[in-house]
Amino acid sequence: MAALIGSPRWSRLVDRHIVMVAYAGRRSGRTFVTPVAYRRDGDQITIDVMLADTKTWWRNFLGTGGPISPRLNGSDRPGHAVARRDDRGRVSVTVRLDQP
Repeated sequence: MAALIGSPRWSRLVDRHIVMVAYAGRRSGRTFVTPVAYRRDGDQITIDVMLADTKTWWRNFLGTGGPISPRLNGSDRPGHAVARRDDRGRVSVTVRLDQP
């Protein structure tokens, strides 16, 4: 997936729906980078986590959330992410992007 996002040929198509996000693990402090599907509305990104119980990355953003850096249009845009689980068990992560 990372190769498609970085590809000059395919990046325009993929960039509209997939973004690479970088974040630090809450316990380990290690930096992780993962591709996720997203929707953008101005300075807010919404990531709907599919099969959330099989993934762990979003748990870093429970409660008050934490810092995250999505790579948008070829540059990292730092922001603050908060994960929420609704009453049906669906998980979404809302990212408020910092001003450039």
